[in-house]
Amino acid sequence: MNAAPDIPAANKAEARVEAQRERILVAAQKCFVERGFHGASMANIADTAGMSAGLIYRYFAGKNEIILAIVEHQLAMLLKDMNLKRKVDITAELIASFDRGGDDETRGMNPALLLEMSAEATRDPSIAASLDGFDRALRCALASWLAEDDEDGRPGLPKPLAQQRALLMQLLFEGLKVRQTREPDLDRDLLEAALREFVPQLLEA
Repeated sequence: MNAAPDIPAANKAEARVEAQRERILVAAQKCFVERGFHGASMANIADTAGMSAGLIYRYFAGKNEIILAIVEHQLAMLLKDMNLKRKVDITAELIASFDRGGDDETRGMNPALLLEMSAEATRDPSIAASLDGFDRALRCALASWLAEDDEDGRPGLPKPLAQQRALLMQLLFEGLKVRQTREPDLDRDLLEAALREFVPQLLEA
């Protein structure tokens, strides 16, 4: 029986760095949601992550850098999900996201965190630029998805129309995030009926 090949030390070190960064990001998101961006200190994040504040500074220069990493991570997750070759029931996805309410750190941004970031973007140019890049990249990916026509049920809309509908979908996603914060107990039957009425219109030429 052949022995398993050794993993290069450099790869192990890189994996440890990524694991530590992910641990910090998950802790930071929790703190930002619970305390607000300005109310959460690096010490709070360190306590939540179960590590020293000094160790966090080995990976991030400060809270702003953590915020930028969260935005980058969320975008990567969304784009990866959109590139999967699978049939998508957009209404069901939207309802599932609403029900998760941001509790699942691996998919979708917590609505309260999104509002915190949006508010901070009005004061911090670097965060504003990061969110602007996020918005543009996501809208472009949505437009590409809407313009494709394949066996997975993508609608194959003309490019100009796909760009318009991508913007409408983005507005819908963000509106639902705001609604989550203000009306988390919204009647799910009402929500589904409303989405089943509206979403198909976004997919029709």
